[in-house]
Amino acid sequence: MPANPLPANPLPDAALLAGGAAGPRALRPLLDTVLDALAEGAAARCGPLPAGGPDAVTQLLERCGPTLPDHGTGALDALHTLVTALAAGAADPADPHCAAHLHAPPLAVAAAADLAASALNPSMDSWDQAPAASALEQRLTRDLAALVHPRGPGPDALVTTGGTEANLLGVLLARERLSPRLALLCGANAHHSVHRAAWLLGLPAPMVLPTPRGILDPAAVHDALTGLDTLNCTAGPPTPVLVVATAGTTDSGAIDPLPALADTVAAHRRGRPTALHVDAAYGGALLFSPAHRTKLAGLDRADTVTIDLHKLGWQPVAAGLLTVPDGRALAPLGHRADYLNAEDDTDAGLPDLLGRSLRTTRRPDILKIAVTIRALGTAGLAALVERTCDAARDLADRVAAEPRLTLHTRPAISTVLFRPAGADDEQVAAIRRRLLTEGRAVLGRARARDHDGRTVLWLKATLLNPHAQPSDLAALVKLVLDQTPRPRKDSSR
Repeated sequence: MPANPLPANPLPDAALLAGGAAGPRALRPLLDTVLDALAEGAAARCGPLPAGGPDAVTQLLERCGPTLPDHGTGALDALHTLVTALAAGAADPADPHCAAHLHAPPLAVAAAADLAASALNPSMDSWDQAPAASALEQRLTRDLAALVHPRGPGPDALVTTGGTEANLLGVLLARERLSPRLALLCGANAHHSVHRAAWLLGLPAPMVLPTPRGILDPAAVHDALTGLDTLNCTAGPPTPVLVVATAGTTDSGAIDPLPALADTVAAHRRGRPTALHVDAAYGGALLFSPAHRTKLAGLDRADTVTIDLHKLGWQPVAAGLLTVPDGRALAPLGHRADYLNAEDDTDAGLPDLLGRSLRTTRRPDILKIAVTIRALGTAGLAALVERTCDAARDLADRVAAEPRLTLHTRPAISTVLFRPAGADDEQVAAIRRRLLTEGRAVLGRARARDHDGRTVLWLKATLLNPHAQPSDLAALVKLVLDQTPRPRKDSSR
């Protein structure tokens, strides 16, 4: 008889495991409860987000009771209570009027695959924790990287949590390849994570070039690279530079002129170590579409590329990638921890996964991506991309046809900037906040130049819902117009 026998009392249902042969049996009633709660919460919300603003959401969650109870309420009650509350208080990107951010509605097939990833719970830091998941990741990341770098000698990609991590990796790899003295050069349209990457890596703040037209000017990049070392008081080797371009800006979806920027970088490589990173977190999925991939001409010439499939790829967060044309460029990320990738294990043929990320423990996010692509094929993904871009053009047409609204420019991808004609910035901001507080629409905000060259505030509709109908877009325009004061008639006439 063991000295310390196991307790006789059985564990509660809430302590059942999701994996193993018994896992599906434990999960089925819980999933039914979750799906019912999602439906109840969405019905209670009845719109893109809850009405009443932050205070209403706080009260909704307070009604759920304490967050650290002494005694549990059981699995079914806990799931029903909290999932219903979360759904009722959610900003739901599946609602066509939830269009503020690069916040995509995930496909049901991808969410179902994510459940399997959670139940199996592979950890992608050693082969003995993720045999099949790591093999799947190796195959699919190389295939996806080959879409970006079709002429690369050995394309490869790392799975990341999103654009911020991928951009950090791009800067890190450039620093390791070029020099610890690396300087960053980007446009004012670049994502804020470029600045954060420089800070995290102990590099000088990026040199930021104005982008009055919303895109990085290759001539300005040339001038900046040419004059970079002219103020140095002492002679020395030229400063290495990473030029960061953007294919799909957060504010407007604009795409920098990648072929000309790649030419500029190539020309300056003769005189200084220079590399090109393209943040295509938003626009990268255009590669799936024959109708739109030409917008990314020149992307294949980048040294590193960021892509987010939880944006224009309809994956649950997170689903980011950092691609390279030659997998050997990832060597600086190599790291040894004997309990994960002992040298003799690697020599014996066990895959070394630790150099595939800056993280140690990480989820098998590749599974949902693989399932989605297998279910839809690249042609199916292309159709979703094209439907979404078509919806953005439809919305732009409706705005342009409405005399009480001003369209900023035609959408490059699926972002439409517009504002009430004659409104000032305070009025534009107030319209957005009223729609939020009333739970009617979730629109973003962006500052950009108007047709007179003034920097003003615009409403931003980032369309990522391939199921949006023309009637949804017409209703969105009407919601904005209903919040917009009509111009006063001239009483002197």
